Amino acid sequence: MRWIPTAARALMVLAVLSLLSGCTYVSVQTRPYLAVPVYPPTDPAFVQILHTEPTQPHERLGEIALQPQGNPPVSEMEAKLREAAARMGADAAVIVADTTMLMGSYVTGTWWGRQMSAQYTNIYGRIIIAVAIKYIK
Repeated sequence: MRWIPTAARALMVLAVLSLLSGCTYVSVQTRPYLAVPVYPPTDPAFVQILHTEPTQPHERLGEIALQPQGNPPVSEMEAKLREAAARMGADAAVIVADTTMLMGSYVTGTWWGRQMSAQYTNIYGRIIIAVAIKYIK
């Protein structure tokens, strides 16, 4: 009899933890530039995150787009950015845009009714764009 309350508590803790971890997500997309050499991956721990273009000579490798869902911590977004830049062989990622933009829209209402009965709702989302760079030595 005693195992039932313990199992119920364990399931409740598991459910709460899964809900807490499932509330945030960071989608990552990379777009390598054309006619740029392909470099071997670098170590994400050594990839710098910059907010201004560096003064030392560098080559632009491509763009990285992050789309956070919910409110993920900055450390999670930075880790995703470092991993994506490292896969491209970058030494740094320069954040060039952090904005909210229109991602789409949806229509509610009856499909057989007049246009006036339908409501159009825009969907906005945050997007962060960074340029992956490789220092020229």
